[in-house]
Amino acid sequence: MKSVNTRRPDISSINWFHTIDLGNGVVTPGDDNSPVKLKRLAFPPDLSGKTFLDIGAWDGFFSFEAERRGAARVLATDSYVWQGNVPGKSKAGFLAARQWLSSKVEDLEIDPFAISPDRVGHWDVVLLAGVLYHVKNPWLCLERAASVTRELLIVETLTDLRFCLRPAMALFSPVKRGSDPNWTAPNVKGITAILRGCGFMKIAIIHKTGLGRALAAAVRLRSPHYSRDVAPPMPIDRAWTFPL
Repeated sequence: MKSVNTRRPDISSINWFHTIDLGNGVVTPGDDNSPVKLKRLAFPPDLSGKTFLDIGAWDGFFSFEAERRGAARVLATDSYVWQGNVPGKSKAGFLAARQWLSSKVEDLEIDPFAISPDRVGHWDVVLLAGVLYHVKNPWLCLERAASVTRELLIVETLTDLRFCLRPAMALFSPVKRGSDPNWTAPNVKGITAILRGCGFMKIAIIHKTGLGRALAAAVRLRSPHYSRDVAPPMPIDRAWTFPL
């Protein structure tokens, strides 16, 4: 008779990004304040019977939350982080959290640009969080996500050029900060235009960074000591959108 290993992995040995409540007072020491981000996303409170796709899942915080909220099927996808391209980060966090939570969330290592109905099928709710500003072609990335969305696409991204009156995109020189480069950042008008180009007619901006911070960022960008040759070390602005 074969024995079954039910020992849970040691979370202290993992370099976490997400902050995940694993139950019984155990919380992963993530760099990201994931619960706060969840509130800002206005995540659907009830996903009962829905299918959920997480593009760029990292440690899987949002995937596990979708499952907790009743999603019938959840698929977490990643490639860049899970393949070890971010120093100190890997798929270990996702695998450990899934085991701790006794979760049925599925996983697939796939590049965001390889997402298509043929590869992953269609999903009721699709999340694209923290991905767009790390790719060189955000429009195509959004098209890929849109192609597999049945009902709701949730987008969270770095934005810039807030006070530009036209749709616009900031481009950062190809200088990598570690191995996790920032390449582009649209303004809200820009991402709205892209989403409309992807076929979404109803778009709601759920959260934007406060005006004070946006003004401070605009002043900083015009400083002679600021260089656009290097991707900003901190987000200039962020917006969460819910195309329907």
